[in-house]
Amino acid sequence: MTEHQTGGTATETRTPVVEARDIVAGYLPGVNILNGCSLVAYPGEMIGIIGPNGAGKSTLLKAMFGLVKVHSGSVMLGDRDITNLRTNQLVEMGVGFVPQTNNVFPSLSIEENLRMGLFLRPKKVRERLDAMWDLFPVLHDRRNQSAGALSGGERQSLAMARALMMEPSVLLLDEPSAGLSPVRQDETFLRTRRINKTGVCVVMVEQNARRCLQICDRGYVLDQGRDAYTGTGRELANDPKVIELYLGTLAKDVDEQRDGGHPE
Repeated sequence: MTEHQTGGTATETRTPVVEARDIVAGYLPGVNILNGCSLVAYPGEMIGIIGPNGAGKSTLLKAMFGLVKVHSGSVMLGDRDITNLRTNQLVEMGVGFVPQTNNVFPSLSIEENLRMGLFLRPKKVRERLDAMWDLFPVLHDRRNQSAGALSGGERQSLAMARALMMEPSVLLLDEPSAGLSPVRQDETFLRTRRINKTGVCVVMVEQNARRCLQICDRGYVLDQGRDAYTGTGRELANDPKVIELYLGTLAKDVDEQRDGGHPE
């Protein structure tokens, strides 16, 4: 599909925080999920990635975070090439990643989980803990509780907080609202926007496409491992072609997942 791009060029004069350029990547040799996918995020932006199941949304985030082999193309963090670097290197360089599942240590307490997020910089633990208690007061109130006893929304908050302990310049979120009730989804989106307003650039994959486009600055629609459409969140939400081809289908996908299906 030919890429449809809208919006002005005001952001193009700024240096990107992170940029994926013509990424070809996949889990198996010779079998690519991404087929020339590109994405750019500028300082202070929240970027949403939507698209049908199997489009490669989560794969793109994992490729940017070194979890999926990039066969061609590049991932840049500022002016540094971070393509295929190890995840521990990326965390140290300022890239945070919150996976959709298995994103907390259930046997550890909330505070212990957060301390694990800063094992590379132990001298800053107290400072960063205080910052997380301010951002997530509910976690402070229950800091000695086992993470395994938390609800889905609370686990998501803890996973985000742990990723933020290292003060990343960019936070990659893979389906942060998946499996949550509509009320908890709204809380997660508002919390994500609050994180973004602290100065952290956010790149978020979401199945709740309409809500994602409502809060993101710019969005990308992926289809078959390629950028199908890109523009501001408002432009994409009101684009007749995007509505016709994607938003109705994506809303159905979300409803099916709530009824017991499995997200990408």
